[in-house]
This record gives sequence, C-alpha cells and structure tokens, in this order.
Amino acid sequence: MSLTESSTANVSPHNELEARLREHRAEWEQRLERIQRDRRRERGPLDPDFEEQATQRENDETLDALDARGRQELSAIAAALDRISAGTYGQCARCEEPIPPQRLRAQPAAIHCLACANVGQTEGRTST
Repeated sequence: MSLTESSTANVSPHNELEARLREHRAEWEQRLERIQRDRRRERGPLDPDFEEQATQRENDETLDALDARGRQELSAIAAALDRISAGTYGQCARCEEPIPPQRLRAQPAAIHCLACANVGQTEGRTST
C-alpha cells in the first residue's frame, strides 16, 4: 500500500460533509447570539404608544420563532455529527438503507432517505 493509499484509508468518506456541518453549526451559533442580543434589547419596557407596543410584541414573537428554529438546526447538526462519530451517518433511521450522497450534500443533517422522508410527511410528520 502506498503512502497516499494509507493516508486516504484513514479519511472518512464524510469529511467534506462533516466540515460543512461544523460550518453550519458555527453560523447558527453566531445567529443565535445575535438573536439573544436583540431579544435582550427588545425586552425593555414597552412603549406607551399602543401601536408601537404591538410592533414590539410582533418583533418579540419573530425573535422567539427564529431562536426556536436555530435551536432545532443546532440539534439536528449535533445529531448528524454524533452519527458521523458513531459510523452510522448516511444510513436512513427508518429503513436503514444508505441515504444517497446527493441528498446528504443537499441536506447534510438528513436522517431519512427521500422515500422515508416522504412517507413521514404523508403521515403528518416532518422528516429530514
């Protein structure tokens, strides 16, 4: 075995996707920090003007929704990184078949192949 073969034998086939997941995690962490700063700034006393209060409350709701979405994304990314460490990344959680590489490139945190994700959606659940 040549030096190149032995060094590539130790490289995970998911290195590129793992790097993308880590980049996405860093991006979401930065977004959540900004959202938290905005939430602290917005949580001050309400404006005496009722219309302005309504706008402030809408802003609070938007920030809360963005925060929840960010936390979901971070959770999905953490789970994907755990699957990479465990050696189960790229395997559908439902049918246990390999998730096609093009799906993983499009959605690196996917836990289901497209067929199983579609089944989950028709059953009223959201599957990635």
